[in-house]
Amino acid sequence: MNILYGVPGEGMGHATRSKVVIQHLLEAGHEVQVVSSSRAYQLLARTFPGRVHEIRGFHLAYRSLTVSKLRTAALTLRTAPDNLLINFNKYREVLRNRQFDVVISDFESFSYLYAKRKRLPVISIDNMQIISRARLDVAVPATERDNLEIARQIVRAKLPRSQHYFVSTFFPLPVIKPDTTLVPPIIRPEIVAAQPTTGTHVLVYQSATTQGNLVPLLQGLPSQEFRVYGFNKEESHGNVHLKAFSEQGFIDDLAAARAIITNGGFSLISEAVYLRKPICAIPIPAQFEQFLNAAEVDKLGYGRHFERLTADNIKAFLYDLSGFEAALASYSQDGNNELFRELDNALAGLQN
Repeated sequence: MNILYGVPGEGMGHATRSKVVIQHLLEAGHEVQVVSSSRAYQLLARTFPGRVHEIRGFHLAYRSLTVSKLRTAALTLRTAPDNLLINFNKYREVLRNRQFDVVISDFESFSYLYAKRKRLPVISIDNMQIISRARLDVAVPATERDNLEIARQIVRAKLPRSQHYFVSTFFPLPVIKPDTTLVPPIIRPEIVAAQPTTGTHVLVYQSATTQGNLVPLLQGLPSQEFRVYGFNKEESHGNVHLKAFSEQGFIDDLAAARAIITNGGFSLISEAVYLRKPICAIPIPAQFEQFLNAAEVDKLGYGRHFERLTADNIKAFLYDLSGFEAALASYSQDGNNELFRELDNALAGLQN
């Protein structure tokens, strides 16, 4: 089949998991063209030369560690006319003379709108749709209810009336909408191939480096070694080692970690669960999807969910590692085979 695959540029998790699916589709004999933006475009263009076309996406605006809805809306409105023109020109330049059979979108709008214009079926593959298409089983505090409603409205407006929704998740929930299949998280081949061991260090991933007190906070626990990614520099401060970006280095440190401390991002949490690493999750404020991931980690006994990173919270987390390890031992996932099987069946159904 001829497939157009849409990948948003915001957040590298979309790109890394889409790369896995795109590679599977190519190996299965499909012809795939990709549209993406920003850093995701750069990664995918290097991986699949000649198949990836740059479009304009939108960007989240941060104030401290909080996603600013007003600033994001203003930025989107300010850049929308130029972005729409560039995307329209891209459509005329690259896609107008191509014939596609189906569009697959990882929460990306340009490919979806192209499908609707061409009356093509759309298959959605992402983790965000769990907010709208499944019944949540965690308590949502009053402080998160507005964020939940905003997230639901965004998710419902994204890719409505698609042919099928594959929702990747490490926490199975009751599905409440049709044409929806829950599948395990999409795991990079490098993580699938990794051999987990239990070392002595804790891996810390800080996606936004505005928490200026992180190093002294971790230095307050001198008996524990921390390897910190996110500052993209090599420095040692006693028991705290800042690590420059290295994909293989990060995978090696993750596979050998005693535990991890991260935000509520789905990709790293999913990889940690797959490798059965206890998780201390501190979601970025005002991002309900991160709150949900962190709350599920806590509910399943895979780790702890805290609103803030403090020395006392880290101590409490590290004290309970054996219990988290016991809960994680029951997690089972056969790589990406379940998703691949379901996706292959869905594409075969469209051909019949």
